[in-house]
Amino acid sequence: MNGLPNSGDAPRAPAYNSQMDPNVKAMSNFMESCFGKSAISGVMGFGMGGLFGMFMASMSYDTPYHTAGAPGPTGPMGQPIGQMPWRRQLSIGFKDMGTRSWGMAKNFGKVGAMFSGIECGIEGFRAKNDLANGVAAGCLTGGILARSGGPMAVGGGCAAFAAFSLAIDAYMRSPGEE
Repeated sequence: MNGLPNSGDAPRAPAYNSQMDPNVKAMSNFMESCFGKSAISGVMGFGMGGLFGMFMASMSYDTPYHTAGAPGPTGPMGQPIGQMPWRRQLSIGFKDMGTRSWGMAKNFGKVGAMFSGIECGIEGFRAKNDLANGVAAGCLTGGILARSGGPMAVGGGCAAFAAFSLAIDAYMRSPGEE
């Protein structure tokens, strides 16, 4: 009537099946591999650590720059930060925030990648997905992180990280309110 074909006349495109797409399969295989899980956890940990470090630095009272003042146009060495021009104070504050944020990001990324990789390896070795995987991974991760402190520190790191991992994993596996 109006010159347009009705819906019965239009050719239909084949339905898109994401399961047949090789890119989807490759991405799925990467995300299910231990290396992929470790890499994703490391990157996410790095990002969260950076944000957490920035937040903690902005809330911190104890700046190492309370008597900062590099030699130069802003004042003599050891000048209290409160007596500096506000631009110099901001510069020092942002530099401190960046330093703390970078350090925290590296630590969170390392812990996330290490824990995730160890847990994935244990899960693959045991062929089970239960609380014991997280506890064992937590113990190993805590021990590895505390290795430079001696045997007592390794034991304490193992116990603390395993307990934390157990608490988080038990909470995450608990049934919802549905």
